[in-house]
Amino acid sequence: MATQPQVIRTPQDMQALSAQVRSQGKRVALVPTMGALHAGHLALVEYARSQADFLVVSIFVNPLQFDRDADLDAYPRTWEADHALCAEHGVDAIYAPTPPAMYPEGFATKVMVSGLGQGLCGAHRPGHFDGVTTVVAKLFGAVLPHVAVFGQKDYQQLKIVQRMAADLNFEVEVVGRPTVREADGLALSSRNVHLDPEQREQALCLRRALDRAQELAQSGERDVQTIKAAAAKVVEGASLARMEYMEVVDAENLAPLIRLEGPARMALAVWLGTTRLIDNDALMG
Repeated sequence: MATQPQVIRTPQDMQALSAQVRSQGKRVALVPTMGALHAGHLALVEYARSQADFLVVSIFVNPLQFDRDADLDAYPRTWEADHALCAEHGVDAIYAPTPPAMYPEGFATKVMVSGLGQGLCGAHRPGHFDGVTTVVAKLFGAVLPHVAVFGQKDYQQLKIVQRMAADLNFEVEVVGRPTVREADGLALSSRNVHLDPEQREQALCLRRALDRAQELAQSGERDVQTIKAAAAKVVEGASLARMEYMEVVDAENLAPLIRLEGPARMALAVWLGTTRLIDNDALMG
């Protein structure tokens, strides 16, 4: 029978537990999530398990990072299944605070990373990354991890959190792990459950667009507009898909590129009905 993880509900109790674990010379790992756990999350959990002695998974649907109330309300909440998966995968503690515990009355602070959050998703979701960095800073302060593991599917988020951790001297290594995909290439996401069968089939346009861009880059094409135009045609071929953005950026500072001359990333966001999907992959480097 799987060992049941401790469930911690307040920052104070989480800090006390982590401080106790650290005092024993043990390494603490954190995998931040909003629940609705899937194989992508579990891959992060397995990696984190290998990097530490004590593993914490946070489950908190963070209201600060949603720009639409409807999106917040619709976000899947699957506590019983999440708890069972954590138990099966050797999680030592689940940090699942309530919104009032995270943001008590009078809460008036936000953490903002300039520059990195302005383009890509940030250009279409005002305030989203301020919500992300604020909640992650609070998670770091409560869990006191030596290492925190994030998925590269949210590549912009990963780079922003790494910048925040460096700038604010958090003693935590922020690690990005490869995107986990379905057998047909669709990136795993908690939002995929909202796709009907036809939308699910057409959602493959994101992966196919990335594949087309990579083919051109690997064949020697260096003009970004040429690469984007070819990839955009792939998305346009999906009748239900509506592109929000498609960009090729520097892999570190996320600045838009005109030519490929070093490590680069293509990122895109596409709407299928009321479901917004994102994906990205390396073009060079």
